[in-house]
Amino acid sequence: MAGIQLLQREGVRVIYPQGQSCCGQPAYNSGHRADALKVARQQVKLFKKDIPIVLPSGSCAGMMFKHYSELFEGDPLEKEATEVANRVFELTEFLVHVLKVDLKDKGEPVKVTWHGSCHSQREMGVREEPKELLRQLESVELQELKREKECCGFGGTFAVRQPEVSAAMVEDKTKDISDTGASAVVSGDCGCLMNITGTLEAKQSRVKGQHIAEFLLERTDEA
Repeated sequence: MAGIQLLQREGVRVIYPQGQSCCGQPAYNSGHRADALKVARQQVKLFKKDIPIVLPSGSCAGMMFKHYSELFEGDPLEKEATEVANRVFELTEFLVHVLKVDLKDKGEPVKVTWHGSCHSQREMGVREEPKELLRQLESVELQELKREKECCGFGGTFAVRQPEVSAAMVEDKTKDISDTGASAVVSGDCGCLMNITGTLEAKQSRVKGQHIAEFLLERTDEA
């Protein structure tokens, strides 16, 4: 909802197809192509209009933008799926490059750090856009991570199949976050946030996690 409100505030009419569900990534990453295709077909049918598709998740955006062309190869909906993929934007990418937002900070001074998900960085090419938005907020001090490009260890089913490796990775990530002295870690993927904040809570850390859409809206909301 925060992502929708950010777009609406910029004068964008947001259409939210009620029948949408998963993009198909969990099944696709697990090697269940047929199951992924079954789910993905339903999404393609819902987004027929030639307008941008904005996703508040680099992971979901990466799946649709990067992998739909391969997933739908030879399928009757291949052409439609490719057209959908070409219209996909990650939220911060859309805010920066399409809407060119100019944010005015209304919050108290705070120190935060940013975690960029693997899919947003490597599949969507979204690296600096979230930090650019955070830097627009004059009372927000951004402390960058030393291991920013490293995975937090979640990776969907990876965390289930390789729990020991996943745990070691999130240990490194949360230590890096804590070392910044920030009071909050902001990210664009709820999967990463679930993994990171769960570990921070287990450590009884005071560092809170928040999706960037919620953070930006709270800091700039007129109310």
